[in-house]
Amino acid sequence: MNTLKKVSLIALTLLMTASIAACSAGSSQTSVKLAEVTRSIFYAPQYVAISEGFFEEEGLDVELTTTWGGDRTMTTLLSDGADVALVGAETSIYVYAQGANDPAVNFAQLTQTDGTFLVSREKIDDFKWDDLKGSTFLGQREGGMPQMVGEYVLKDHGIDPQNDLDLIQNIDFGNIPSAFASGTGDYVQLFEPQATLFEQEGIGHIIDSFGTQSGEVPYTVYMAKESFLADNDETAEQFARAIAKAQQWVHEQPADVVAESIEDFFEDTPLDVIESVVERYRSQDSYAEAPILNEDAWYHLQAIMEEAGELPEKVDYETLVNTDFAERIE
Repeated sequence: MNTLKKVSLIALTLLMTASIAACSAGSSQTSVKLAEVTRSIFYAPQYVAISEGFFEEEGLDVELTTTWGGDRTMTTLLSDGADVALVGAETSIYVYAQGANDPAVNFAQLTQTDGTFLVSREKIDDFKWDDLKGSTFLGQREGGMPQMVGEYVLKDHGIDPQNDLDLIQNIDFGNIPSAFASGTGDYVQLFEPQATLFEQEGIGHIIDSFGTQSGEVPYTVYMAKESFLADNDETAEQFARAIAKAQQWVHEQPADVVAESIEDFFEDTPLDVIESVVERYRSQDSYAEAPILNEDAWYHLQAIMEEAGELPEKVDYETLVNTDFAERIE
């Protein structure tokens, strides 16, 4: 056999070996269907886990779907349309209170504060919460976590939402920003990046944060059906570890690097706005630094729900929170 044929044979063998290895590696990936309640920069570590390959490093092939709303997200999870859901921890309590045979269990926390901000129409240099009294306040929809936290904070500052304000809560979540932009309300409770965009456009001014005012709560968490966690122990641990890597990465990297990592998930949002929002959420500790859901935060969540009249029943921490997977992470 001449030298050229030998080289060609070796090259072909190497190519076939690489192809077989690649197929083998691909087949070893465990598929996980993940449903997120909405698409938000508030969930930056999740997108980092995808874009920086942390899920892939853990042997997971994550298929992300946005299900737009807590009810739809939970329906998707409970009907096996998703293996894991990213949604507010309060939804697991609602499902449990309805007598679910296979309840949704929280196994990893992503965010640990409320993600909304108080935005005023006029610029206020020396804001006091009493300034809201007698004003028209454009709040979030009744029964949702943003509304419950919003009213909790208002009451904590001596404001009766029903009597001290002209409170508007009948506008759909997606239409709240446009309602404020068109002239409704003196104040509004908004998520990012809308709050920052309004500030840039001169429509409103961010004057306080409901997240810093309400304290630590398991605002958005990863949950799965109890049976899924029992049958997929390794997968749940790998998932929690990938999120932990992403959480640390988000806290360690400059905001502009984080923004560049997740910008493909927010094609309609300018890169500088993404960077500003990441820094704002990070500066107020909205992004949890580890996926463990704390017991005190769990009961604080229920106190907020109870204050709002939305807690169907008190649920013990051990009943709907499983920290085993997160605690194994080194």
